[in-house]
Amino acid sequence: MREPGFWQAGHGHPAARLLAPLAALYGAAGARRMDRPGAEGPCPVICLGNFTLGGAGKTPAALAVAAMMRDLGAAPVFLSRGYGGRLAGPVQVSAIHGAADVGDEPLLLARAAPAVIARDRPAGAALCRSLGATAIVMDDGLQNPSLAKTLAFAVVDAATGVSNGRVFPAGPLRVPLRRQWPHIGGVILVGEGAAGEAVASEAMARGCPVHRARLVPDAADLSSGPWLAFAGIGRPEKFFSTLREAGAVLAGTRSFPDHHPYRDAELTALADEAHRLGARIITTEKDAVRLPSHFAARVEVLKVVLRFEDADSVRRQLTAIMERATSGTYP
Repeated sequence: MREPGFWQAGHGHPAARLLAPLAALYGAAGARRMDRPGAEGPCPVICLGNFTLGGAGKTPAALAVAAMMRDLGAAPVFLSRGYGGRLAGPVQVSAIHGAADVGDEPLLLARAAPAVIARDRPAGAALCRSLGATAIVMDDGLQNPSLAKTLAFAVVDAATGVSNGRVFPAGPLRVPLRRQWPHIGGVILVGEGAAGEAVASEAMARGCPVHRARLVPDAADLSSGPWLAFAGIGRPEKFFSTLREAGAVLAGTRSFPDHHPYRDAELTALADEAHRLGARIITTEKDAVRLPSHFAARVEVLKVVLRFEDADSVRRQLTAIMERATSGTYP
């Protein structure tokens, strides 16, 4: 979905006030659901989620955490709902699958480690274990109570924070923020911005660790532009800003809703516009896996990785989790 403009317009915007009663009902139901006890996982479960609807960098964060887990001697397996895919799972993501089957994010995760998609998270966790997992890295699902989390990180886009601080549909929060804090073991703050700093301040006041991070372009040659950039992610503007900060000259940008299934007419329009502008086309990894092969061959892909400012602080939290596991806490 596209984020309504009033979500960024402040807590007192008339549309937000008008939707407040519906938001109260939605938030109360979500909070009750989030508080339910979940099934224990067969090994430690590290969740990368966010407070709000939309993207914040969860998938790059999940990849970074899994890499740390491997460095610590664990065998991580990714677990995802497979949003946007037709398969309910549990199923291991493989080369035979496309975004229409399992969603776009699991395809990216599966490039780094075994990945499972499952709408039934406990069943998915069991499959992860059968694949040799000694740790499960769950992409999204913070508010889903079905599988207990050993450690849950809330990934926050520092540029937007929690926007107007209201619950959907009056704002982007999935559950009132005060009801989410007891479930959080750490905040991963991506980028810079006053909105994110406000969330970080509240986290620190509650004794919740804050891990600062940034998204860094990985091995991209952006000097051969100009570029026509397009993205169908939670916040396309973040992608465009990353390109500009990396020195790319943008002749144009096009935004689409998150997880958008691209139609032939849209791709033809992009190609025509790029030709008119004398530009090359560039998009995100997440968008690229949703493109038909004939068009994907014409598109440059910007890969990004998440880098922590203080990786040791994250590593200490993960080490404590694995030490509990090796001491016999988990079956």
